[in-house]
Amino acid sequence: MKLSVHAAGLVSLLAGLTNAIQVDLSSDDSVKQAASTVAFGLLKYYTGNNTGDTPGNLPDPYFWWEAGAMFGTLVDYWFYTGDSTYNDVTMQAMQHQAGEDSDYMPQNQTRTLGNDDQGFWAMAAMSAAENNFPNPPEGQPQWLALAQAVFNEYVTRWDPQTCGGGMRWQIFTFNNGFNYKNSISNGCFFNIASRLARYTGNQTYADWAEKVWDWMTEVKFIDSDFNIYDGAGVDQNCVDINKAQWTYNAGIFMQGTAMMYNYTDGNSTWKARLDGLVNRTTNFFFDDGIAVERPCEQFNSCDYDQQSFKGYLMRWMASASQMAPYTFDTLMPLVQSSATAAAKQCSGSPSASAYKGPAGTACGFKWTAGANFDGLAGVGEQMSALSAIQYTLVKKQAVKAPVTADTGGTSIGNVNAGRPVDDYMPTIPEITTGEKVAAGFLTTAIAFSVAGASFFVMKE
Repeated sequence: MKLSVHAAGLVSLLAGLTNAIQVDLSSDDSVKQAASTVAFGLLKYYTGNNTGDTPGNLPDPYFWWEAGAMFGTLVDYWFYTGDSTYNDVTMQAMQHQAGEDSDYMPQNQTRTLGNDDQGFWAMAAMSAAENNFPNPPEGQPQWLALAQAVFNEYVTRWDPQTCGGGMRWQIFTFNNGFNYKNSISNGCFFNIASRLARYTGNQTYADWAEKVWDWMTEVKFIDSDFNIYDGAGVDQNCVDINKAQWTYNAGIFMQGTAMMYNYTDGNSTWKARLDGLVNRTTNFFFDDGIAVERPCEQFNSCDYDQQSFKGYLMRWMASASQMAPYTFDTLMPLVQSSATAAAKQCSGSPSASAYKGPAGTACGFKWTAGANFDGLAGVGEQMSALSAIQYTLVKKQAVKAPVTADTGGTSIGNVNAGRPVDDYMPTIPEITTGEKVAAGFLTTAIAFSVAGASFFVMKE
């Protein structure tokens, strides 16, 4: 991904101040109506279903990984609201971008594809399996097998020769960031492994989740206070850590840890880890109950990618509250208060060139700004607001908790899916045969100067 800071001055001024989207969180019908309005505006940004365009791609300036995140959000939108309006376009996009080898490494993205980019699409496929999203036709890539393919390829990229393990941010040596190991890429690996463990019951996936967690704490990307930092370069053995903290890093590990807590029937070690992440996340990333993106939001310097991160935190907090119900009373009130604030920000009316949804329904980025639309409008803002709103439909006594292969899951898997690393250009020393197992994550890794905070890197 490249750096694209999108400032309020570049977005058209409001045509006139309008009322924000109204939502009553005590009414599921009200929540669903608000989610429907925001989703409609979100899909107005999508052009992949237009004649001559590529299914699954968002137009510039948005990158491939964010499209995967969007379709993962739409899988959940269907699951929680029951609205199938966008199912066909979601199916088309997720199948097309699966690529020639059914592993979310399509040829049209090869030159810029990182481990985190691949992971966001794999997590969308995992959500489709867990939610019993309609299965693809026979002979097409199946949701569970797609997630397993990415997991298997992640295993081949585990790199014990530098920093004692972990995955690099980038897959290919020619991309900037190949010499950087980051939390989001390894977070995808951890997240997918933990969810595959729960879905399939296969201990191999759980062992890899444990291995990723152990490595993250050994290199202190996760410290003793459960801060999760961005990453570090391999040239200095991952010692000089970029300590920027992003909502999506906290969220991706929180969901994965809750999955492991669930998979292990409440194991005390995983509970302690989950408690640590819940406590640190809720204390660090919220102002008066409203989610904020600490490294950049207060400096007005969040780029297109970062403007989507808070939505993933909402997704993963809601999921954690289902997988570990004892966390519900801590996590869901924060999702709800953030949703109320996000809905108030859905009051913008930028020009048609910036937003093609109904006037007064463009969602801004700064949820702490109330109904005073902040002038920012885009895929990240709209998707984050949709996430915050729709995940308030998660209930404490879940009747539709994500399924497993033993509780109604119908997706077909393939433990041998994916390609050997040599088939697509080796990027790290060969891993031993014993480490090559069956069974993917994210895009937007970071490291650029953030005024007064840290730096992070975004690739072209």
